[in-house]
Order: sequence, then C-alpha cells, then structure tokens
Amino acid sequence: MPESSLAGTPLSSLKRTVLYAEHVRLGARMVAFAGWEMPVQYQSILQEHRAVRTCAGAFDVSHMGEFQITGPGALAMLQYLTPNDVAAIPEGGSQYSCFLRPDGGIIDDIVVYCQSRDRYLIVVNAANVEKVADWLREHARPDATVRNISDETALIAVQGPEAVAIVDRLTADDLTALPRRGIRPTNLAGVSCLVARTGYTGEDGLEIFCAPDGAPVVWRMVLQEGERPVVPCGLGARDTLRLEAGNLLYGHDIDESTNPLEAGLGFLVKFEKGDFIGREALLKIRSDGLTRRLIGFEMIDRGIPRTGCPVLVDGQPVGQVTSGSYAPTLDRNIGLAYVASAFARPDQEIQVVIRDRPLAARVVRLPFYRSRRRPGSS
Repeated sequence: MPESSLAGTPLSSLKRTVLYAEHVRLGARMVAFAGWEMPVQYQSILQEHRAVRTCAGAFDVSHMGEFQITGPGALAMLQYLTPNDVAAIPEGGSQYSCFLRPDGGIIDDIVVYCQSRDRYLIVVNAANVEKVADWLREHARPDATVRNISDETALIAVQGPEAVAIVDRLTADDLTALPRRGIRPTNLAGVSCLVARTGYTGEDGLEIFCAPDGAPVVWRMVLQEGERPVVPCGLGARDTLRLEAGNLLYGHDIDESTNPLEAGLGFLVKFEKGDFIGREALLKIRSDGLTRRLIGFEMIDRGIPRTGCPVLVDGQPVGQVTSGSYAPTLDRNIGLAYVASAFARPDQEIQVVIRDRPLAARVVRLPFYRSRRRPGSS
C-alpha cells in the first residue's frame, strides 16, 4: 500500500528510515517519496522485479505508518470506522480495508491485523499518517486507546516464491505453517518481531515488523540467506509488481474523490454488518448506479501509458489513466483507468492518448497476473 510520490522535494528535507545506511552501502539510487528519502532501485528495476517473481526480494517499507488500537472498545471502534467486517478477522489474522469519509470517499486503504479481540495493528500509507491520526482522534472512544507507533516500528517485506522458506531459516518457529494473511510474534536472528504473511506484490511472502534498532540485523540476515541471494528491491520494482497484481496505489488509483464501489473494492464493503462511516452514501451510490469504474487495460499499439493519459472511445473522452507501466512478467504495457461504466466491460476497445497520439488498447480482467504459487490463489 505505498503512497504517491513527492517528486521535486529537496532530499535534505526528507525523513530517512533506519535502513538508510544499508541502502547507501548497497548503491541504491535514492528519491523523494511521500516525504521520505527512499531507494527507487539498486541495480535494475527489471532484475529486482524478476527476482521477486522467481525467488525472493526484500523491500524496506519502514516509511509506512502503524497504529495500535487496544481496549474493550477497539473492535467496535474499527467496525464503525471501516466498511469491512472486522469481527470476521480471526485472532492472528488480517484484513484489507479502508477508512471512509461520510460521502464514501477513501481516506486511506489499510491493513487491519487482529492480534487479539482487544488489540489491533493498523498499517496505513506513509503520506496519510497525520491525516489518519487526526481521523482516529476525531472518533476516539473512552474504551479504546489509540497509539501512533510509526516511529517505533520498522517494516521489511520479503516477497517471492522462496521468501517464506528463506526467512524460516532465521527462526526456530515454523513460519511455513503461518496461514495467508496470518500474523504471529517470532524471533528472527535474535530480534523480536511480528511476522505477517501479507504483501503488495502478488507473490507469497512475509512482512516483518520490529523495533528500528533490530531492522538492520534482520535486513542483513535476510539478504544473506538462501541458495540464491535475496535481492534488495526499491520502489520501482514495487510499483511494477503491484500493478501486475492489480493492487491499487493511494493517490493514483484511489483517493478521497473515489469510493470503493467504483474502484473495484466492493468486496470489502459489508453493508450487512451494520452502521459504519460512509454506509448511507455507498448505499445511495449503489442504488443510483455507478457512473464510472476502475478498469484494467493492456495496450495493443506500442506505447507505455502513464498517469493522466486521456482514455477515448471512438475519439470521444470517456476517462483517464491512473497507473501505467511496462509489465516485465507479461511482456506487455498495461494500466489502470477510470472510465464511464458503459465502457468498463472486458474486451472493450479503447484508445489511450500517449504523447498526443491515440493508441489502441483493450479492457481486460484484473488482476493482470496471478501467481499459482501463492497460498490461497487459484
């Protein structure tokens, strides 16, 4: 769940993760991203992308925000603040969800981890930490305690078909038995961690939460494990991987002007669970019918779509690209776009205007890529 870039921000004004020195040591190219100085690539985005699809790659995602909500009212608070059914999360499990405005607009997309019925960990996008903190303060309950633990938490994602087996060698616990979306405490290379079988790449893998002072130890050990070395990966590969998997990027594909129904996230809206912020607005949107939908498309003509490219049908504007890239696994150019609902059906022919030229493309079903090796995937 990364967030939109702050391109043009002076690097001297940016925050740095605890792994900054590791990135410099490994020769990473650093860029401004959501208020942080982050690695965009080390050697090659293509090499890093392929490493995750075939073996394993490691990402520093310590810029993400974390909140802890505890107490007897924690569940009720989250049930009201999110459209998904938090009560359905098993202890030691997790759920993709979002925070909504009263009009149904998406404040942020989040992951909710249930450590116990009175303890939840919420992961939010880095650019939205302060906004979410304000939102949680506004909806505080006397029987629930909210702590922003972002500065106390480092986060490393190890992703790929061999990722779990590689990290499993660093602990006496059996991480291979951890179910998809599960989370558990464990000790990795002598560091106390929370390990979750979640990620943003479309592959199997783990996300490792630990105190900042333990992150360099875990990072170095992960990179040294395995018969084939784990490849350090930057934001460039993270973006191409998530796009192939059909994962949405806040600030591009979703934001406060979009709602989960039109964004293809209707699966996380559980109207039957009872009241939640945005429920009435979403019910009306559903009743009135969607005027636009988020679609996936692949290019027929040669050209790489980018954010903001107009989308046409028969020469008439019907929407706009939100994300686009070359997809290394598929060897084709792909993208996401909002288009008028009438043109959101698979195989619909569209044109994407790239450098003032309308180029042929077609609507396709999402995700573009689905790993057969990921637990729970088909």
